[in-house]
Amino acid sequence: MGSVKAVALITGDSKVRGSLHFVQDTSGPTQVKGRITGLSPGLHGFHIHALGDTSNGCNSTGPHFNPLKKDHGAPSDKERHAGDLGNVVAGPDGVAEVSLKDWQIPLSGPHSILGRAVVVHADPDDLGKGGHELSKTTGNAGARVGCGIIGLKSSV
Repeated sequence: MGSVKAVALITGDSKVRGSLHFVQDTSGPTQVKGRITGLSPGLHGFHIHALGDTSNGCNSTGPHFNPLKKDHGAPSDKERHAGDLGNVVAGPDGVAEVSLKDWQIPLSGPHSILGRAVVVHADPDDLGKGGHELSKTTGNAGARVGCGIIGLKSSV
């Protein structure tokens, strides 16, 4: 089948903007690359959310994508939502360069992330280890400052 490619254009309430490119080679992990600008410096929770609905901004994208009904965790944890991608780091200029690979976010098959949303949060994701009541569901990552729907990318 070769590779499947997707793209998400990130927009947010204020000046958050970005584009992310997703590539999955046959039976390999999905690679995510891109950049997000307009963030406050530091760590920001970064997740795939269940719904590709931005009719009410990033708030209508639903919960984290979690087809296997697990608790929230770090990308390296066995116990994690499929959509738990940890944090992106924005430099002093507010720019986060994203480059990661993950096995749990395929672009095809029953647990495909196509048509779902990628969301950037205001605060760091505590990776399920913060002891806060929201740690095991959202990583206590705070408000949704930017999001985009993941769609198939043209092959040209």
